[in-house]
Amino acid sequence: MSENIITVIIGVVEGLTEFLPISSTGHMILVGSLLGFEGEKASVFEVFIQLGAILSVLILYRDKFLAMIRPRAINIYGNGLTAMHILVGIVPVMGIAFFLHKPIKTYLFSPYTVIIGLIIGAIFMLVAEKMANRPVTHSVDNMTIKQAFWVGLFQVLSLWPGFSRSGSTIAGGLFFGMSRKAAAEFSFIIAVPLMLVACVYDLMKIWDKLSMAEFKLFIIGFIVAFITAYISIVWFLRFLNNSTLASFAYYRFIVAGISYYYFFLR
Repeated sequence: MSENIITVIIGVVEGLTEFLPISSTGHMILVGSLLGFEGEKASVFEVFIQLGAILSVLILYRDKFLAMIRPRAINIYGNGLTAMHILVGIVPVMGIAFFLHKPIKTYLFSPYTVIIGLIIGAIFMLVAEKMANRPVTHSVDNMTIKQAFWVGLFQVLSLWPGFSRSGSTIAGGLFFGMSRKAAAEFSFIIAVPLMLVACVYDLMKIWDKLSMAEFKLFIIGFIVAFITAYISIVWFLRFLNNSTLASFAYYRFIVAGISYYYFFLR
């Protein structure tokens, strides 16, 4: 299979899965293993195209991001989503990821660990749907600082590949009185600083190793990831208006089963 086709496939996978509760990292590891697209070059490519997914969120929520950089946005008691909500939502996972970055990359990025993450994450989502109380916060603009902190704390679970950042945060939001849509939107928004920091950090380490030919492939993947992520977010928010996370949980069980058979039984 040509590099151009692999580039497009990986870009589509990243864009479609990054903000759905099915684990983009898990899918990238599984698809990369299936296509033989692994190693340092693949890791760099996957980091780079995440920037395309980030751009889709920045465009969709540009008004909220612009509002947050205004002086009033640093006021804890201000109306609407503020920079303080974002800060308390990302500090827990950034702190833990900083200290555990190397062991996570070394020991958890494999098909086997992804399969475990897919299954446990699916169970967690189903439990959240079953046990969560009726939501009292229906808009991301009405969430409290306390809710932002707890949802951000649940995001730590996503450091295990396959668990899913959006899945863990949306489920966490359900436990703390948020609607699915409000929790999903907060998940998208706090992903921007987290992913941006992670991408820049990883790219700085290997930027000098990139050739012009590789850079062209990366641009193609970036554009594909941006377009598919944009479509994925719009569709997902509409889906959540009338549906639960259950279908994504069952999908995860299916992917885990197929992956286990392919990598360990056949």
